[in-house]
Amino acid sequence: MTALTTVPRPAARARGNPWATFLPRRLGRLIVSVWVLISAAFVMIHLVPGDPVRAAMGLTASPEVVAARRQALGLNDPLPKQYADYLYHVFTGDFGASIVSGLPVSQVIAQRLPASLLIAMPAFLVLMVLAVPLGVVMAVLTRGGRRGGLHLGYTGVSVILGAIPDFILAVALVSVFAVRLGWFPVAGRDGVSSFVLPVLTLSLGGAAVLSRVVRSETLSVLDNDFVRTARAKRLPAPLMYLRHALPNALTATLTIGGMLLAGLAAGTVLVENVFQWPGLGTVLVQSIQQKDYPMVQALVLVYGGLTLVVNLCVDVLLAVIDPRSTVKEG
Repeated sequence: MTALTTVPRPAARARGNPWATFLPRRLGRLIVSVWVLISAAFVMIHLVPGDPVRAAMGLTASPEVVAARRQALGLNDPLPKQYADYLYHVFTGDFGASIVSGLPVSQVIAQRLPASLLIAMPAFLVLMVLAVPLGVVMAVLTRGGRRGGLHLGYTGVSVILGAIPDFILAVALVSVFAVRLGWFPVAGRDGVSSFVLPVLTLSLGGAAVLSRVVRSETLSVLDNDFVRTARAKRLPAPLMYLRHALPNALTATLTIGGMLLAGLAAGTVLVENVFQWPGLGTVLVQSIQQKDYPMVQALVLVYGGLTLVVNLCVDVLLAVIDPRSTVKEG
């Protein structure tokens, strides 16, 4: 008799390889999110009252000139046609030109985006460098109800720092360290010292929040059996905490850290305007005030797109660290 062979079904193969369902699901969500973001940017900017061409050209411009400009920009077309043209230009990488300056939007973004990243990325690094060691140390020092005064002081300071809005913290830092002490520039981008206050403004609140998450996760890990086993083997304390406790506390830390990194994009908008930083944040505020449709739409896509990409990278990184998450998602 001939031995019967069974061919695994697609569903069985998918269960055997969780990435086969995890990655397509995540990419599908990303595509839908991008479409929602593009549509929301188009709808929201058209719901804002007022005439963007009149706002850009001023009250002295004649009605004929304003009408000709609106016709050239396609603002007289029906909204469905404007939306279709908008989708076409977005997917072809053509964001149009600014109504106010006439410069290509992509050129403005290319000039200003590096300045925003130059404070956002160092701020995230400072945030992680402050939060992770501080959370682990506080978990070790205050474990089991020890050092109640230290725990109370740490909790109070972290809660206050996490609750202060970025623009208020920026004003406070400028008032103390720039105006009174004169250690750093008040505003602008001039040398390494001008980076200090914007980076601290973006990182301190997030570091306070994340350190409490790291402390909580580390406390949970320290109560596990494998940590007790490591103690029983009399491993050196630094080795035990770094090799056994910290890696197992990284899941929640990376999740919150990814959310904070995505939030830094929105945080730079306010911080850049306080410090007059030449990044995308100042351009966004000016474009909203001037009703510069093409510029606002493109900047919303940039900020939203960065947030979506960061979230996707965090999900993939978590799946690499903890493969069980791919099964849960699948």
